[in-house]
Amino acid sequence: MKYRKKPVVIEAIQYLREENISSCMDFCPDMVFNAKDNEYDIKTLEGNMRVSKGEYIIKGVQGEFYPCKPNIFEATYERVDDEI
Repeated sequence: MKYRKKPVVIEAIQYLREENISSCMDFCPDMVFNAKDNEYDIKTLEGNMRVSKGEYIIKGVQGEFYPCKPNIFEATYERVDDEI
């Protein structure tokens, strides 16, 4: 059997560290600062995941958040009009 992924519109923001940390934290309330590493993690369904500069933070279809590498994001998603 073969299956096709359903087209789903997601919300996302690119994490640029100091440049937009406030916007990222507003978008993703599940971001937590890891003082030991001086980095941010995202509480995901699979546990905490590190978000690195340049990665996208995606809000999934069930309201969950997770980081995504830029090359994967750009190969998987395309921008849509805000009207959807």
